[in-house]
Amino acid sequence: MNDLDNLIEGLRRLPGVGIKSAQRMAYHLLQHDRDGAHRLAEALEKAVNSVQHCERCHTFSEQPVCPTCLNPARDAQQLCVVETPSDQAAVERTGSYRGRYFVLMGRLSPLDGKSVRDIGLPALIKRIQEGEIRELIVATSFTAEGEVTAHIISEAFKNIPALSITRLARGVPVGSELEYVDISTIAHALRDRR
Repeated sequence: MNDLDNLIEGLRRLPGVGIKSAQRMAYHLLQHDRDGAHRLAEALEKAVNSVQHCERCHTFSEQPVCPTCLNPARDAQQLCVVETPSDQAAVERTGSYRGRYFVLMGRLSPLDGKSVRDIGLPALIKRIQEGEIRELIVATSFTAEGEVTAHIISEAFKNIPALSITRLARGVPVGSELEYVDISTIAHALRDRR
């Protein structure tokens, strides 16, 4: 396999990138943006060598403990459990959550061979056993795998009296018209109404 084929195969490893998209990217970088290709290669090399998992929350960090976990202004009694660092970033962008996080780095998926150990549940159990957390906010996806993951997490901690376990609400998106919302979403919104 030559260098161009290796580049195309490397780009195909990205989510949602097929052979044609990978070829277009590779050709573009080599034909029109060699400087960008060098910067991309350098940034990727640096990130792979310097970015690790935070010892407390498992998100990506260049330090042993990430800035969010070190921030004394964050509410140490709230812990929001998310599937990925991108989910954590989405919650952060809202500006409405001031607690701490735990990033599972996945979700339970028996069909894909993802078990409790693969998503860091033992580390989450250890974190909860430290006794500092009073509210555990389960913010996994509303997919079948996300729901199973949320259920397993809730079951693991249901017998801790001092711990309140909550789940992100789901319902009708802001700005949407009811007639265009799917019936499952409407049903959940009715059941979870406030």
